[in-house]
Amino acid sequence: MTFDEARAQFPVLERYAYLNAGTNGPLARTTAEAVIDQTRCDLERGRSGTAWFERILELREEARAGFAAVLDVDPLHVALTDSTSRGCSIVLSGLGLGAEDEVVMTDQEHFGLTAAVHAAGVRVVLTEADEDAILAAVTPRTRLVATSHVLWTTGRRLDLRRVREDAGVPVLVDGAQSAGAIPVAAGEFDFYTVSAQKWLCGPEPTGALFVRDPDRLGVAAPGYLSQTSYEPTGAFVARDGAPRFDSGWLATPMLLGLLAALAAHPEWRYERAAAQAARCRELLAAHVEVVTPPGDSTLVSFRPSGDPTGLVAALEEQGVIVRELPGRNLVRASCGWWTSEDDLQRLAAGVAAGG
Repeated sequence: MTFDEARAQFPVLERYAYLNAGTNGPLARTTAEAVIDQTRCDLERGRSGTAWFERILELREEARAGFAAVLDVDPLHVALTDSTSRGCSIVLSGLGLGAEDEVVMTDQEHFGLTAAVHAAGVRVVLTEADEDAILAAVTPRTRLVATSHVLWTTGRRLDLRRVREDAGVPVLVDGAQSAGAIPVAAGEFDFYTVSAQKWLCGPEPTGALFVRDPDRLGVAAPGYLSQTSYEPTGAFVARDGAPRFDSGWLATPMLLGLLAALAAHPEWRYERAAAQAARCRELLAAHVEVVTPPGDSTLVSFRPSGDPTGLVAALEEQGVIVRELPGRNLVRASCGWWTSEDDLQRLAAGVAAGG
């Protein structure tokens, strides 16, 4: 598949320089068509019967395998969720931590992670978003390091393999800005979360959670698909592997849309996305302060000289979609494998005029 053929899958790119996959990726025609076609089928034929349910279970396993391929892990270690936030909550609630336990977390995390840590009732130890700072914060009371692979704010990529090896405690990775954007080997960590509506361009709400050792994590919020058998008391036999943590039912249209989205990504996606991010950084650096380190991720965050809210609005009027990071005086551009040189030139021109 050539670049032009791959890019043509996304109608939104005909109208906009769409640079906001860090929030929601563009939808491919095949993704939207899969959702619409199945919704129409459900409308006309109903949602019932043995064949209908069996098909859904088959689709769930196809989706699980698709996520496993993205994360480079065995499907038996992948749970289906609706978001990264849900994955974080599944892990924190399942670890059974208490007030005497410490969780080390950086000061650059998204609420999807911080809320789950806070709700666990643990002692939160905040550090700078730096590997040395994270490791220095680990004590004998530390039960978990919870942090992002790629920071949603600055786009910095943390060396979490080093953190996992040196900290000696489990690591929960918020993979919202990494899975689908950069190559990921989730098996190096204990827990890895995915939001499929971002860089994988899936429909929302869809996501996944990798669990290295499912038997060491409690099922704190079981759903019907968590079990293989159960008693009237509610006691149940958990499914093998991470599927016991599936967060619930995923609508058939969303499953089919997700599978279509996963099939739309070309083999060269990571190399091109990295190249486009580097090009974006190069163009913007001539006009504003770029805070994303070179070569770290597909996010390019920069500090405009003027009002970031006004700049984002002005860019949208020019057909360029980026995101302001509220309260941080930063604007963020998300560069995917679908991003063209023209997209980046339009962004740079708009920033030069109003940045």
